[in-house]
Amino acid sequence: MLTAGESHGKGLAMILEGLPAGVPVSPAAIAGELARRRQGYGRGGRQRFEADAFEVLSGVRHGRTLGSPIAVTIPNVEFEGTYAALMGVEGEIAEDDKLTRPRPGHADLAGALKYGFDDVRNVLERASARETAARVAAGVFCKALLGEVGIDVLSHVVQIGRVKVRRRGLPTPGDLARIDRSPVRCADPETSERMVAEIDRLRRAKDTVGGVFEVLVYGAPPGLGSHVHWDRKLDARLAAALMSIQSVKGVEVGDGFASAGRPGSRAHDEIVLERDGRVGRRTARAGGIEGGMSTGQPVRLRAAMKPFSTVPAPLATVDLRTGEPAVAIRQRTDMCAVPAGGVVGEAVAAFVLADAVLEKFGGDSLPETRRNLSAYLEDLP
Repeated sequence: MLTAGESHGKGLAMILEGLPAGVPVSPAAIAGELARRRQGYGRGGRQRFEADAFEVLSGVRHGRTLGSPIAVTIPNVEFEGTYAALMGVEGEIAEDDKLTRPRPGHADLAGALKYGFDDVRNVLERASARETAARVAAGVFCKALLGEVGIDVLSHVVQIGRVKVRRRGLPTPGDLARIDRSPVRCADPETSERMVAEIDRLRRAKDTVGGVFEVLVYGAPPGLGSHVHWDRKLDARLAAALMSIQSVKGVEVGDGFASAGRPGSRAHDEIVLERDGRVGRRTARAGGIEGGMSTGQPVRLRAAMKPFSTVPAPLATVDLRTGEPAVAIRQRTDMCAVPAGGVVGEAVAAFVLADAVLEKFGGDSLPETRRNLSAYLEDLP
C-alpha cells in the first residue's frame, strides 16, 4: 500500500497491490467507510464539507478486483482558492504566508530541521491526519478480502480523557452498527454519555483530548505471522501499523501492560481440550497472538491517542524566522478524533491481516485462496 497527497493539496491517492482477483468491492462500501472516518463527537469543521468524493482508477471491474494494482483518488475540497497559492501551485509564497512557529507535539519542527525548510507547511500538510482517508480506502479492499474468508474487523472506543469503559465483555461484529450510532463510537451507552461530557468539559477549557480505541479481529485462523524473524511477527506488524496512525503514542496487544504486573500463573492462557475434541484456551489474555502468530482466538489490540497538538490556547514555541520565543501556529483541527482513530485502526489492521492471509495461503484468485485456507483448517487438531 502506498499513499500520496497533502492535507490541502489537490487530493489524496492510494495504490494497493497484491489482492487476488475476484474480491467483491462496491462503491457504497468505500463511501461508507470514508463516511465512518468523518464521524465522531469532537471532530472539526472540515468534516462537514469534505465529502470524500473518490474515484477508483484501476484494479476493479464490474465490482470485483482483477488481481492488478488498485488505484483510488480522493480530491480535497479545500484546495481551490487560497490553499492553491499557499501550496505553491500559483506563484511564489509570500514571506508573511510562511508558517514559522512550529507546534509542540506535531511533526512541524522535526520535519523542518530534517529537510531544511523555512516553512513548516511543507511538513504539516503531509503529516496531517487527512492522509488516513487514503488508508481507510485501502482498508475497504482488505476488509472485503478478509470478509470473504470469514474474518471480521471492528473497533470501539474504550477511553476518552479520564473517562473509561468499566464493563467487561467484548463487542462482536453484530454490534458494529450500534457502536457507529454512538457519537463517540463507544459500545456502552452509559460510558458514551460520560465521554461526550468529557469532550464538552475540555472544549470549555479550550483544550484538546485524546483516548484509547480497541481493534478486535474475529475469525483469524491460527498461524498467521511467524516466529522465525522479527519482522514477520504478526503482533509486531500490527503494532507498527497502529503506531503509524497520527497521534497514536502507545499500542497494547491483549492484556499488554496489565500482564506486566501479574505473576506468570495469571498471565497466560492455559491450553485445554474443548468438548468437540479440538485444542482451545481457558482465557484470552494474550490477545489472540503468541510468539508472533495468531492462535485462533479473537485478536485484541489497543491504541492510545494523545490529544491533538493544535490547542485552542497555543503552547509556547520559537519562531524559526526571528529566533524569538512565540506561541505556536493555530491550524483548524479536531478537538477529539479518537472515534475516527478507531476506524483508521480497523483499516491498517485489515491491511496487515490481509497481507498475512495471502502470505500464508496465497492464491491469484479468491477461490484459490479459499481452497487453500479450507484445506489448512481441515488438518488442524
